[in-house]
Amino acid sequence: MFKKNHPSRLKASLIQILVICSISCMFSFHVGVVVGSNFFSCDCDTAKSDKTSKTSNHNEIELFPNSINDLFYGAARVDRDAFTSQFDLGVPLDRTTRGNSQALLLYSSEGAMPSSVTKNATENCNVLKIILTQPNQHRHCLALVGQWESYHIHKWMRLPPDNQGGINPDWPLRPVARTYNERKGKAQLIPRKHNVDRYEKILVRYLSTLKDTLEKLKPIAESVAGEDLTIVVLTCNFGQAELLLNFLCNYRSFGFKKSQILIFPTDLKTKELVDSMGDIATFYDETNFQEMPEDSAGKYGDNKFKGMMMAKVFCVHWVVSLGYNVLFQDVDVIWFNNPLKFLENRDDGFDLYFQDDGSQQPRYAPYSPNTGFYYVRASEKTQYFFSQLVRQADTIVQSGSHQSALSAVLNEHVSYRGLRVKTFQARDKNCPFPGGFHYHSGISFKPYMKELMSNPRRQNVASIFHMSWTENSVNKKKFLQQMGQWYVEDKCSGKTVDEIGEATTACCRAEPLFQCHYRDKPSKESCKNSEPIDSGHPSWW
Repeated sequence: MFKKNHPSRLKASLIQILVICSISCMFSFHVGVVVGSNFFSCDCDTAKSDKTSKTSNHNEIELFPNSINDLFYGAARVDRDAFTSQFDLGVPLDRTTRGNSQALLLYSSEGAMPSSVTKNATENCNVLKIILTQPNQHRHCLALVGQWESYHIHKWMRLPPDNQGGINPDWPLRPVARTYNERKGKAQLIPRKHNVDRYEKILVRYLSTLKDTLEKLKPIAESVAGEDLTIVVLTCNFGQAELLLNFLCNYRSFGFKKSQILIFPTDLKTKELVDSMGDIATFYDETNFQEMPEDSAGKYGDNKFKGMMMAKVFCVHWVVSLGYNVLFQDVDVIWFNNPLKFLENRDDGFDLYFQDDGSQQPRYAPYSPNTGFYYVRASEKTQYFFSQLVRQADTIVQSGSHQSALSAVLNEHVSYRGLRVKTFQARDKNCPFPGGFHYHSGISFKPYMKELMSNPRRQNVASIFHMSWTENSVNKKKFLQQMGQWYVEDKCSGKTVDEIGEATTACCRAEPLFQCHYRDKPSKESCKNSEPIDSGHPSWW
C-alpha cells in the first residue's frame, strides 16, 4: 500500500535529502539518510514525484522536484534479502542488519513504477542497474548525476597531496583511485618499469611458445578429463611438495576409480615425486617454468610467492584454452567430500565460482575471490578472461598478489563482457568452502570449526578446507595436523624420490594424523597444554 506521511515529517525529510550534498544541478544523497528518513511506510511502499499520475489512484507524496524529474519519477523500499535472492549478484553478501534490511529502488519514469510493490517491485523495469555501497560509513556522500552512462564509481576523498596519513578534513575533495584507504591513503602501485620490463620478457616467451605448449598438453588433458570435461589443476614447487603429497594422499582415500588431477610441477624434483605415485598426471613445461623458484615462500607476497603466482596464471590459461572446465586449487587444500559434485551440477548461469577469501580490502571488492580454490566453466568468456589476465600479470609482479590482480581484471570483464562470477559467502553457516578465514577468526567460528573437525566427512555442508591466511608451509602443516587432517608419513617429509627409496604411495597414512602444536589455534582435540603461537593467548578450547 502507498501511504502519505505527515506533512511536517515529509518536509523535514525532503530538506534532509536535498541539503546533504549538492553540486550545481546534481542531486546527491547518502543511502542511509533516505532509509532513515521514513519517507516510506512498512515493507514495500512507494513514493512518487510531483508529476501527476494518470493511472494510479493511490495516495501520492512529492519526493522529487521538477529539477530532477528527468532522472527520478518515484522510489520504493523493498526487503533486502528478498531482493538479493531474486537478483543473485554473485558477491558474498554481508548479513542483513536492522539498519540495512531494505534496498532502495529509484524509478526513472511513471511507466517503470510497479502496480503493486508488494508483488514485484521490478515488474515494469526493462533495465535494472544495481549499485552496491557499504553501510555505516562515516561522513560519506553518494551523488547520482544525470549524464551519459558511466559503469564505474568516481571516488573523491579529502587527502593531502602526498596521499599519506588518511582522511584530512582540512583538504578539499579530490579524485582518487578506488583502492585508496581512509586511514592510510595510498593505492595499488602502478607496475614500475623494471617489473614491466621483467614481465615483458616472460610474456613474450610464454606467448611465442603457447601453440606448441598446448599441442604437448592436449593428449595429457584428454586422458585426465572426466565425462564432464573437468580437470582438477594444481601447481607446485619442491618447497611445497609435502603439502601436495598431503592432498594427494587425502584424495586417494576417497578411492576414486579414475583420477581427474593434473599437476603442473615447476621443477623436476616435484615432477619425479608425483610421477612415482603412478596414477597422477603431470605436465612440466621447462621453457616457461625455468625461472620459477624451487624453495617454499617464506611469507605472503615475497619473490618466491610471486613466482608461483605466475605458474597459477599459466596453468589455468592452458587448460581452459583447450576447452576444459577447471577446478583450480592450491596444495594446502584437503577434501571432505567431492567438491565436483557440488560445482558441476549447478545450473545458475555463472561462469566462475570462487571460495570467499573473507578479506574485505578495497582491492578485492566486490567478490573477495580466493584464488586458491575456484571453478571455471570453459567458454569463450572465460577463455578470453584468462588470456587477458596472462597479459596483465605484471600487476602480480608489482603487488605480489594474484588475488588483487585477478580482481581488477575480473571486475572489468563482469561489467564489460558479461562474465558471471559467484563467490560463496564465508560468513554463511552453510559455507561449502571454509578456509583460513574461519580457522584464524578466534571464537567467531568456534562452533563451526568444532563441528567441522569432529566428523568432517559426515557433515553435509563443507566440501573442502583451504588453509589460507597462513604465513608459510611450516605453519600450514602444523595447523592441518591440529585439525587431524595430515596424511603424510614422517619418513617422506621434505624428501626426494631417491631419498624416500620407494613408491610415493608408501608415504600415505592409513589414518590421518592428529597432533597438537599451539593451544590458541583450533584443534580437533584440546591442546591446552601446548604453548600459544601468539604470546599470552589462552586455549582455543
